[in-house]
Amino acid sequence: MTLQEIKTLHAYNAWATNRIFEATGAMPAEQYLRDMKSSHGGIHGTLLHMVGSERVWLGRWIGKPEAFLTAADAPSHAALFALWQSTGFEVAKFLGTMTDKKLQGTFTMKTTAGEVFEHAIWQAFQHLVDHCTYHRGQVITMMRQQGVVPPNTGLIRFYRETSRR
Repeated sequence: MTLQEIKTLHAYNAWATNRIFEATGAMPAEQYLRDMKSSHGGIHGTLLHMVGSERVWLGRWIGKPEAFLTAADAPSHAALFALWQSTGFEVAKFLGTMTDKKLQGTFTMKTTAGEVFEHAIWQAFQHLVDHCTYHRGQVITMMRQQGVVPPNTGLIRFYRETSRR
């Protein structure tokens, strides 16, 4: 995997998650905060998990462990969106320090369960994008369950829209 491919994945992840934040920001707070009995409660809890996970992975890569976010860290859509934006800038800054060779390098991390693993940086980055894609799908389902039309966040849509620029 090359740095350019990783940067494209980062751009896609940001584009897709920004679309989700834009769509959920238009929802009434009651719908956005509703407990949908999903793996992270509802839409807000799922987005909180996504943003928090990205922050945790970034902390692992740069050697500054980060705790998972709690509802108190971002109690509203606006607060969570601000954290998402700052996290995206930090990830972009990290990618700005990378090279193709550095992406092949490994890092050691400890899970919240205490297990220790070693991963290639590029593999962990692919996982991060896959993880966000999975949870965006959950958010889209919860939006549909509440009668809200979700945005299209598919990778091919991203390629089509960004190729026009």
